Amino acid sequence: MKSLTPLLVPLIALAGTAAPIKVVVWDEQQPAQKQAYPNFLGNQIASYLQTVPNLSVRSVSLDEPEQGLADAVLDDCRVRIWWGHARQGDVKSEKVRKVVERVKEGRMGLIVLHSAHWSLPFVEAMNERTRQDVARSIGKENVTIQYITPEHKAPKPDDPLTPNTIFETNSAGMRIAKVTLPKCVFPSWRADAAPSHVTTLLSNHPIARDVPLHFDISHTEMYNEPFHVPPPDAVIFEEKWDRGEHFRSGCVWSVGKGKVFYFRPGHEVYKVYFEPVPLKILANAAIWLGSEMEK
Repeated sequence: MKSLTPLLVPLIALAGTAAPIKVVVWDEQQPAQKQAYPNFLGNQIASYLQTVPNLSVRSVSLDEPEQGLADAVLDDCRVRIWWGHARQGDVKSEKVRKVVERVKEGRMGLIVLHSAHWSLPFVEAMNERTRQDVARSIGKENVTIQYITPEHKAPKPDDPLTPNTIFETNSAGMRIAKVTLPKCVFPSWRADAAPSHVTTLLSNHPIARDVPLHFDISHTEMYNEPFHVPPPDAVIFEEKWDRGEHFRSGCVWSVGKGKVFYFRPGHEVYKVYFEPVPLKILANAAIWLGSEMEK
């Protein structure tokens, strides 16, 4: 592997002399990770970020006291990176609520990786963004809103996209907006370790600072559009595979006063987070999100 040092130079300039940005990497640490990450995936990410100037980084796991989500940990964190896959449903709902509340209040940025598209914090953040979008679109209209939670399973390729809104008028003449919340998943995936080809769509975005316009990830899992999420505010990266699949692989949403960044590349049995460019993107994202918390 090439040295990571040249990749860090722009981050030093961006970070300046500000107080360190406190980052917490959360990882469920399922045993399958050991195939590629001897010290678990979250610890690998944290060990890299600890080398980045102006970041103060710690790693926590689901099996720690209060699931690594104690108030003291949440309050001492400006950016949280989330990895989950096999144990998504084990996270307690009150902990999820506290994570998303801090994002909405602008106290914490959230970075969600790969299979954590179905993590409870990401799902609730996307639900909240949907509620905000619906409120903006309806404005002051006299409309009753009904929110529908979709079935927790992957959609078929031709299923209606979620979130979506259907307007109806009942027998009393009341207008009703029936809003199906986002599934936060996609129709197909393939864990065959085939390489992906990534294009940087927004090269001037801080998350893409000094990231190549085109780069490959040597071994990864495939996800295929359509991704059932609210329209992102920015799509920074697009990923393609040789069989023709594609995915919006780096997306940003504002949720209340905070921001959420979803980065797709990964799978716990492939060494994606030993590769320089994905690690650099996480460092850029952590610095940008942490800086945004100050505004």
